[in-house]
Amino acid sequence: MIGRLKGTLVEKQPPHLLIDVQGVGYEVEAPMSTVFNLPVLGQSVELYTHFVVREDAQLLFGFATREERALFRALIKVSGVGPKLAIAILSGIGADDFARCVNHDDSAALVRIPGVGKKTAERLVVEMRDKMRDWLPQEGGFELAGDAMAGSAASAIQEAESALIALGYKPVQATKAVAQAHKQLGSGSAEALIRQSLKSMV
Repeated sequence: MIGRLKGTLVEKQPPHLLIDVQGVGYEVEAPMSTVFNLPVLGQSVELYTHFVVREDAQLLFGFATREERALFRALIKVSGVGPKLAIAILSGIGADDFARCVNHDDSAALVRIPGVGKKTAERLVVEMRDKMRDWLPQEGGFELAGDAMAGSAASAIQEAESALIALGYKPVQATKAVAQAHKQLGSGSAEALIRQSLKSMV
């Protein structure tokens, strides 16, 4: 079991990351809440991880905090929720907002997340209620830590669209949301566009 990684951030193509740990490159998939807090390329990064072994693949998921990983592990125990959907949920809604949705029986808000249908949303509310009742907000845990992605506006838009599609949004939805985010922000990194797009869609 790989529980934690500490190394150099080599590549960042949300939601996929490549981290060099003493010469070994680990491919990691992370929710946007974690991606937003990553340093620039070439800097040291430390992630808490969850390792998944399947017949056709070995997958590594990374998280900025223990609490975020704990929420991910709780989500994948819900019937019908796999690792990919759990990552989409954590990317589409902050952990604190998710807790509020569950505690207030707001399944309608969860349905707006790609891949979450009405039945899945209702199941999440029911099965996660006890686990989220004592959830405490994390101070600054899910705030954007600066514009870490550099490049032209065109490349930022393309990266943002690719990230949203990888999270499960339809290409048309992604293009429209990113275009709207770019219009609202005027400019910005791919991370800023992704963050604004997710806000507008969820």
